[in-house]
Amino acid sequence: MLTTRFAPSPTGFLHVGGLRTALYSYLFARQNKGKFILRIEDTDQKRYVEGATESLINTLNWFGLEYEEGPELHDNKIVEKGPSGPYFQSARTEIYKKYAEELLAHGHAYRCFCTEERLTQMREKQTAQKLAPMYDRACLSLSAQEIEEKMKKGEAYVIRQKMSYEQKIVFEDTIRGHMEFDPKNIDDQVLIKSDGFPTYHLANVVDDHLMGVTHVIRGEEWLPSTPKHIALYQALGWQHPIFAHLPLLLNPDKTKLSKRQGDVAAEDYIKKGYLREAIINFIALLGWNPGTTDEFFTLEELIEKFSIDRVQKAGAVFNLEKLNWLNGHYIRQKSPEELAKLITPTLPDWYKNSPYKDEKYLLKAIKIIQTRLETLTQSAEMLKFFFVTDVEFRRDLLLSEKMKVDAAIAKLALEESLKALESLPESDFETEEKIKAVLTEVIQKNNLKNGQVLWPIRVALTGEQYSPGTFEVIIGLGKEISLKRIREYLDKLR
Repeated sequence: MLTTRFAPSPTGFLHVGGLRTALYSYLFARQNKGKFILRIEDTDQKRYVEGATESLINTLNWFGLEYEEGPELHDNKIVEKGPSGPYFQSARTEIYKKYAEELLAHGHAYRCFCTEERLTQMREKQTAQKLAPMYDRACLSLSAQEIEEKMKKGEAYVIRQKMSYEQKIVFEDTIRGHMEFDPKNIDDQVLIKSDGFPTYHLANVVDDHLMGVTHVIRGEEWLPSTPKHIALYQALGWQHPIFAHLPLLLNPDKTKLSKRQGDVAAEDYIKKGYLREAIINFIALLGWNPGTTDEFFTLEELIEKFSIDRVQKAGAVFNLEKLNWLNGHYIRQKSPEELAKLITPTLPDWYKNSPYKDEKYLLKAIKIIQTRLETLTQSAEMLKFFFVTDVEFRRDLLLSEKMKVDAAIAKLALEESLKALESLPESDFETEEKIKAVLTEVIQKNNLKNGQVLWPIRVALTGEQYSPGTFEVIIGLGKEISLKRIREYLDKLR
């Protein structure tokens, strides 16, 4: 059965690059009626972060990337499902040692007793000679007796892979095509560290084989390690999986995507109010070209249309403006009721304590701001004036040279508008037609410009420089609140 895997390290947040790897691996498996595995690569205990595994699982679940095997959460406890466990590499050390011993026995690996001090001196010397830093195989010539004596003395050692120099390492990468590597340029990689833990190189090869992984989809940064892995597969007598190395994610300035230039954690975008549909759609297009002009894809559509051979080699630019645009699109596709469920849990105390916390009123307000939203978190700022009991009096904003509004014009505009709106029945506040008609009459009757009337009303109703249009705001607030706020502004202006 076609099998893919996602194998993150629990060192903190899930990088958006990791999310793309997980998504592509998931899509490829689903499209081919295959299996998707989650494996936790926690052999680097120094970098382990408490709670990171739980966070990874929750994030994958939030995005709907279901897997057939691996750790999952039940009642906030990690349990494992599947026949190939354990799915934590830290629990598989005896398995790796078994295969390391097999490599030693067949001459494909050797023990290295070199101290860190000697290795540092060796690398410094090579650098001075403008040579690529590589282990000099000093311990490869140790006799069996010398090795036994060192082990009896308790000298620390690592187990190194012994690269064969006999022939080039060749493989076909699904994305990059034909790849060739000269083994003479490849270091004898450490397989088992002095603490007994395996390195990524041995652990991932053993696990991928034992778990039946047929296709390895991973980032471009692992491409230089692939010949080492293929050499290990060959040394162990195993068929290596098919590899696909994804392009790097880049900042707009074409540098590698990094925390210094913006958020790189998938969780950050969730917290900032991006919808899962938008993030999935956006991440899918980071390197994959559907071959059409279509830009909007649901997860189900991606399963149908995704193709690994349409992934580009060149780096993919992480364009936040594109993500915002996509997110705005998906926000507009939702009903006000759906948005209310997403938005209200995040709103501050001014909403929770508001006397206007009525469902019909909330839905009307959401409908007004919906077309302006790019992220859900923007809703708090846009909704605030609908729910506060008092709007801040801002004389500096009300009196506007740009709008040609001085104190006298502001007073006249608010007084005349108040009278006009008071004359309308409550039912006329449901649509723009009658509101616009009476306010247009105020403008014409007093020989004023549109902005000289509509601007003071908008400031009085919202207290904000930026808000929806005046007519929309009046409809959203309704007759009672609109008149109350205009009166209060007039009192303060006088």
